[in-house]
Amino acid sequence: MSIEIIKSKIEWENFLKEVENYDFYHTYDYNLLSKSDNETPILLKYKENDVLIGIPLLLRNIPNTKYKDATCVYGYSGPISKNVPDGFDNSHFKKVLFNYLNEKNIISVFSRLNPFIKNQHLILNNIGLLTNKGQVVNINLLLGLEKQEAQINKRLKTYINASRRSCSVRKASTKIDIQEFRNMYYENMDRVNAKKNYYFKEGYFYDMFNSKAFQSEILLAIDNESGTIISGCQFITTNGIVQYHLSGTKNNYLHLNATKLLIDEMRILATQRGNKYFNLGGGLGGRDDDSLFHFKSLFSKDFKNFDLWKLIVNQKVYDELVSQKGILNKSDYFPLYRLFDDLNVKFEKN
Repeated sequence: MSIEIIKSKIEWENFLKEVENYDFYHTYDYNLLSKSDNETPILLKYKENDVLIGIPLLLRNIPNTKYKDATCVYGYSGPISKNVPDGFDNSHFKKVLFNYLNEKNIISVFSRLNPFIKNQHLILNNIGLLTNKGQVVNINLLLGLEKQEAQINKRLKTYINASRRSCSVRKASTKIDIQEFRNMYYENMDRVNAKKNYYFKEGYFYDMFNSKAFQSEILLAIDNESGTIISGCQFITTNGIVQYHLSGTKNNYLHLNATKLLIDEMRILATQRGNKYFNLGGGLGGRDDDSLFHFKSLFSKDFKNFDLWKLIVNQKVYDELVSQKGILNKSDYFPLYRLFDDLNVKFEKN
């Protein structure tokens, strides 16, 4: 029983073929695309008899120290596994994990969990802290189209039908299409005054679209009157899980409600393909009590818990790092010593 660190694309993808289920957030491609300049994607692999556990993480140095910490990609990650039985005793896993983390001077680990991946809580039970951040909105694609539509808010249906009369929908297929989508996404981020980590670099959009590790699709809405591309949504499908990833609408066309139409079009398409889940996500920062969550909840009332994993490996060093930063705030930000790093500064987009 030991921890093996996987860094290569081939080994990472071979591991994914072994486990029972995973989402695109667990893939090598997405971890590589999501990393910052000071982060290294790793996959912690643990094997105990026929039990297999993997945790994808981004390893990073803590500036001006010999220590490191680990976080996860943007989205829903957490452990993936195979042959984890009911009542799994994770004591051996916990011991081996702590030994590895201490040996490598890794002070803390953070990961958002995935509501659609089995056994994550069982694997992490009593290893750090599992906390609920809020809820996400899922459309149960197994219900079939009629039952899904019965759950859609009546007023929302009216907006979707009006948008369907005003707009046409097609898939993005060219570099120009992706550029249009990128520009609409940036416009959307400007409109909501988004933080810097939401401004993905230009190459990100092309690489996400072209990855073979998952199915990435961008649906575009075209205004029938002007022929203008006015809105776009990116959806990622992996192992029957559809994730609503990114979207953007031109400011002058917000009144046409094209995003609502594109989500509904994907709902229909994903159902026809036999997918299981369509995750619309939650509110801003994982909240489930804001306007964004309310909008998504108009599509479905099938809410899933959105949980976080926070692990302090070395409490003494963790507290020293917090103290050195002069942080007295009892914020739930984790790790707390990186609180001031999360500045509302935007990337250069060009």
